[in-house]
Amino acid sequence: MYARAEHPERPEEPGQRFGGHDLRHHGDAEVRDGAAGLIDLAVNVRTGTPPSWLRERIAASLGSLAAYPDGRAARAAVARRHGLPEERVLLTAGAAEAFVLLARALPVRRPLVVHPQFTEPEAALRDAGHRVQRLLLREQDGFRLDPKAVPDEADMVVIGNPTNPTSMLHPAEDVALLARPGRLLVVDEAFMDAVPGEGEALAGRTDVPGLVVLRSLTKTWGLAGLRIGYVLAEPETIAALERAQPLWPVSTPALVAAEACMGAAALAEAEAAARRIAADRAHLLAGLVEFDEVRAVEPAEGPFVLVRVRRAAQVRERLRLLGFAARRGDTFPGLDDDWLRLAVRDRATTNRFLQALDQALAMVGH
Repeated sequence: MYARAEHPERPEEPGQRFGGHDLRHHGDAEVRDGAAGLIDLAVNVRTGTPPSWLRERIAASLGSLAAYPDGRAARAAVARRHGLPEERVLLTAGAAEAFVLLARALPVRRPLVVHPQFTEPEAALRDAGHRVQRLLLREQDGFRLDPKAVPDEADMVVIGNPTNPTSMLHPAEDVALLARPGRLLVVDEAFMDAVPGEGEALAGRTDVPGLVVLRSLTKTWGLAGLRIGYVLAEPETIAALERAQPLWPVSTPALVAAEACMGAAALAEAEAAARRIAADRAHLLAGLVEFDEVRAVEPAEGPFVLVRVRRAAQVRERLRLLGFAARRGDTFPGLDDDWLRLAVRDRATTNRFLQALDQALAMVGH
């Protein structure tokens, strides 16, 4: 048995908190309000971004702010990048807007979210009044997906791939097995462009019924403050989501960024960055193996790793005193307060972090 499903038996609570989990806690909370000077391992945005060429393209767009945004060129660029017709593409103000649209614009009755994963989809569904079922993947199974564990009655299934925070990359065919007539299969691929070759991506597939793929440009390109992402889905689904959007939902600078990031040179740069991340992640995992008190989830395929360490909350506070911000894991359904998520950084930063972790563990008394 790979997983267990949770059936809600009490009235839904707001998306802010449910079942003891703060669904609206995100990594940026670790580096706000007096956290200046901390080395950020809590947020999964690639360091050194946006690159200078992208900043220049965005800056050049500011001269056209008097005109209303025109998303046609960016939409066409996204469609070309994935080999899809434009009617299968919707540009959004980041993936967060897409989750809200999915929760509010589509006739969903029995949504299920596969956890542990990014909590915003469930928060959006609950805020829209849905009763949300959870499928909790288990540590003893390596947080791997068993498609047979998803109940037949679920008419929307939400899963991340690679999954935040477990860094698990599920085989594309296993994820595709979740599709069936009458069901929306929502795959959050926000971190797929950080996987060399994107071998398990479903973006661009048109043979999977009810498939909805979400992509974000904020992580690889350092555009979290600009808010840009997109949805790939069947034309009828795209049309329903678009009707629920306000007019001009994506700003002109964000549209310019989206178009720029779809070009051949940008895609090659992203692939090179993904390969560097893979090498840097291997270095981090090799260092973590040296600690008997720490167990990392492997194989990790995203730009972050999930680790179990006893008294993780205290370890996290000691790390802050030593100059490092780590992401707490207990806000993710399926995890408790023995978990931390660590963003992958360059080798020099990782080496300093490993030294700090050694000190933090000693301070806590491991």
